[in-house]
Amino acid sequence: MTVLPYLVAVWIFLIGVYGMATSRNLVHAVGCLAVTQSSTYVLLLAVGYRRGATAPVFSDIPVGTPVVDPVVQALALTDVVVGATVTALLLALVVQTDKRHGTVDPDELTELKG
Repeated sequence: MTVLPYLVAVWIFLIGVYGMATSRNLVHAVGCLAVTQSSTYVLLLAVGYRRGATAPVFSDIPVGTPVVDPVVQALALTDVVVGATVTALLLALVVQTDKRHGTVDPDELTELKG
């Protein structure tokens, strides 16, 4: 077992979190959140990978052949769909914020402070 995919997932996660923390633009922050979530794709694929295994299509392989975990693949696909939905929703909120307040800079949104 190699730790490289896990290190790549952590690296992508940290790059996205750093981008969100230093962002001065809401659109950039949403993009960085999408990058952060993409680290979960790498993590899920690393968890489900098996060396020497084949795709989980059971109609044409002999019994006992090792296959990769199909549940993890389904979770990765679900993660992609949820990520796209969250990104679309957040971008719609950014557009509405820009229309209402005239800016996408979080520091200039003083009306939102309690």
